[in-house]
Amino acid sequence: MAGEPAPGSRLLTAARGPVVLLFVDGLGWGDPDPATNPCHAGESPFFALPDRRHLGAAEAALPCGGVARPLDAVLGVPGLPQSATGQTTLLTGVNAQARLGFHLTGFPNATLRAILTESSLLKRLASQGVSAAFQNAYRPRFFQLPRDKQLRLSATTVANLAAGLPFFTLEDVRRERAVYQEFTNAELRERGFDVPQWEPEHAGRVLGRLARSRQFTLFEYFQTDRAGHAQDTALAVTQLARLDRFVRGLLDALDLSESPRPGDSLVVLTSDHGNIEDLTTRSHTTNPVPLMAWGAGAAALAAGLTRLDQVAPALAARLAPAPPAT
Repeated sequence: MAGEPAPGSRLLTAARGPVVLLFVDGLGWGDPDPATNPCHAGESPFFALPDRRHLGAAEAALPCGGVARPLDAVLGVPGLPQSATGQTTLLTGVNAQARLGFHLTGFPNATLRAILTESSLLKRLASQGVSAAFQNAYRPRFFQLPRDKQLRLSATTVANLAAGLPFFTLEDVRRERAVYQEFTNAELRERGFDVPQWEPEHAGRVLGRLARSRQFTLFEYFQTDRAGHAQDTALAVTQLARLDRFVRGLLDALDLSESPRPGDSLVVLTSDHGNIEDLTTRSHTTNPVPLMAWGAGAAALAAGLTRLDQVAPALAARLAPAPPAT
């Protein structure tokens, strides 16, 4: 994978266990003002992050023994961070916005697809024999598209295609073998699909149980970005509260919700750019994104990262197969 290993990555290789990467679209680390930042306006203690200006070099403490640290998502490129470049950077460790020379919105273009095809974290792990999955379920129409059309969709889709890993269906949701992006399934039911209604905690526990069966699991949630663009405080507060409950269910299933925390699981939550944390604008923000981590190696991970392009290399180092004994 392109890019230098993340600082402190050698500290992560000793702990081996399931790793979950929660990619939450449009979640920045903004000012702790409930009038403008819904992270501080409702019941979502995981995301009510403190004033980062007072952190210095320290990490912020999170509920359930987690830690948080701000990550630079601008990466030296003028303008507002955007989804296509930010997600490509997160999923590969390549500074995609610097490679393009600008921040690109929407889905990846040909240059970004090439980066994902070459350097996807999922592809690297799969090629090394590390068991990995992109756990989001897709609606039936996705499977009717030819591959060239699928490759023009989201960065996570391209990353999974590059790895040659399977995609999950709504039947997998019904059998609790996958989780839909809107994890309560309310959106699917409104569209007429026969799937169960889930509470956020239940969805988190499903994801946690699935993650225990492999070494790396990726899950994407983008309702936060939608709420930020809508500038709808009530909607944003609701989405963050649901996400908070979902994370709690995941941590509970991985035995990370209490202290001391048994096992060697690691949960990492981060984003591609800011948005929902500042409802004074419909646009993205230049705020850093949070790197939030719970479990084995969480403190070392948080201490070693300052930029979005360091996340994938750090996780790759954590998950790298041990060298053969000599």
